Parts: sequence; C-alpha cells; structure tokens
Amino acid sequence: MSPGDRRPTPGRRRHGDGRPPQGQGERQPERGGRGSWRGGGRTVEEVSAGGIVVETSTGEARAALIARLNRAGRLEWCLPKGHLEGSETPQEAAVREVAEETGITGVVVGELGTIDYWFSAEGRRIHKTVHHYLLEATGGAISVDGDPDAEAVEAAWVPVAQLGQRLAFSNERRIARAASELLASGG
Repeated sequence: MSPGDRRPTPGRRRHGDGRPPQGQGERQPERGGRGSWRGGGRTVEEVSAGGIVVETSTGEARAALIARLNRAGRLEWCLPKGHLEGSETPQEAAVREVAEETGITGVVVGELGTIDYWFSAEGRRIHKTVHHYLLEATGGAISVDGDPDAEAVEAAWVPVAQLGQRLAFSNERRIARAASELLASGG
C-alpha cells in the first residue's frame, strides 16, 4: 500500500496526498520519528486547511477548483488550501484560503476529513496535515487574481458529480466523495 492509499483510522480520516507542493520532493513516510533523518535535516510539522466551496444557483451543486502547473508544466486540478496564519483555526484558514485562491467567499458547513503526508524541502523532512471542510458559497466571483502566492493559474466551477474525474490526486477525490455524501445527506 502506498502512502497515498492509506486507509482511514477509526474516528479520523487520514490519507496521504500524492503530490508535493511546487518545487518540492517526493513524499515518503519517514521512519524513526522526529529529529534527524538520513537527509541530515530536522523533521518539521506543518498544518494547512482548505476545502470544497459549493454553490447551487444553476440548480446543480458545483464546486470551485483551482489548477496549478506541475513540474512538467502540465495543468493539475486540485482543491484550494494553504497554511494557517497566526492564531487562525483550521476552519478560519480554510475560509481564507478558498477565498484567496478561488475568489469565492463561503461559510463552513461541515468537516470532510484530513490528509497527511511527508515530503523533503530545503534540507528538512516535513510532515504536513491538511484539514478539509465543506463550505457554502456566499459571494465572490471565480478568479485566481487574489492568490497571493500566484500558484493557482486557473479556477473553475465544476459539477460536484464530476469532481472525481477532474481532480488530479486520489486523496482529494476521497475528500470530494465525502463532500458528495455530506451534500446527499442534507449536511
């Protein structure tokens, strides 16, 4: 079983994310815990948040996705997300990151799960945890113009039923299935 295909543990969804942030290395679980690793650096914990913001004005539930260019220059569609800033909660960060990267404001209406993964960057081994939430759109216009890091090159509304075909990464497709289930249950 690869790190990207880990099974959820009871009481908490935990998945690996099959892609490194732009310009960063492969993600593999580190053995031996914190401290030094064979690359010579330190292990660092990072926390991010993001989610799926949904609107239904067309009569069909649609989600705002972003696209980034991978190292090979190919477009990959993914969920908006980013680091917590200051004393933000994961929910506050998710709302801010979704708005920055998609142009759409929203409110959190449910939890979708957590993805965690390992990668190496700048001589450090990083364990990253990303909290995902379902948001209801409250305003804005779809755009990547507000992305302060300019990582997103495109944003689009995608029918929720088509997220599995559009999202590039299996763990994000699992988060999208959780969103579909929550929406179907009236959540």
